[in-house]
Amino acid sequence: MKIAFTASAKPGAKDVMRALADRYGNVDAGEADVIVPVGGDGHMLNTLRRYMSLIRRGLPVYGVNRGTVGFLMNRMDPENLIERIEKAKRTQVSPLKMTAHAVGGMIEDTAFNEVSLYRQTQQAAHLRLIVDGKVRLDRLMADGVMVATPAGSTAYNLSAHGPVIPLGADILALTPISAFRPRRWRGALLDNSAKVRIEVINPDRRPVSASADNTEIRHVQSVDIEQDHDTQLTLLFDADHGLDEKILREQFST
Repeated sequence: MKIAFTASAKPGAKDVMRALADRYGNVDAGEADVIVPVGGDGHMLNTLRRYMSLIRRGLPVYGVNRGTVGFLMNRMDPENLIERIEKAKRTQVSPLKMTAHAVGGMIEDTAFNEVSLYRQTQQAAHLRLIVDGKVRLDRLMADGVMVATPAGSTAYNLSAHGPVIPLGADILALTPISAFRPRRWRGALLDNSAKVRIEVINPDRRPVSASADNTEIRHVQSVDIEQDHDTQLTLLFDADHGLDEKILREQFST
């Protein structure tokens, strides 16, 4: 098996990568049978972005955790790596496609966890939420709002008290961030075919930025979000550490 290793800047990640590469070999991603990023969830997202063209064509990714949380990663164990990869459970994920209309023009990007909008100043954001062409919330006053995938539902979405979504549920989470009005609105679960449009009300006085995972666009006026069903990415997880099992465990955590 030909493996392409990558490493984050986390302390120790590069040392672990060098040790694994010495033991199992290391090839260019274009020649690999699998990509093995060593680090945390942030490095996994960066790896998916960097090698998107190869991963779209079916190159799987098996993450090794040397980060803080590592929700998208497998445990660190240098023994029998190839056997573990061969036996790993394959999980298909589709990212979100974001089209942001900003002061400088239109910007498109991809998000694997969530697309979020957030206020740029001390002023609360005023947002209009439109789903499949119908206004569902004419004015949300909040720090912001996000659309999260099942794979990303345990990241920023969970910190904002959004729902944990099992893989295979074919739904997206629309979650407010510190909602002020309507105060009792806790968000919505949407079919993964939904097309979400978020419009910024009075963007000059209440500027808002949009982020596709960790890529930020400032001074947006509106953002369109939908799941990119044409893109199927394959993540590999050890049988006892699958992403669906991690999501289920998170729902029972205290």
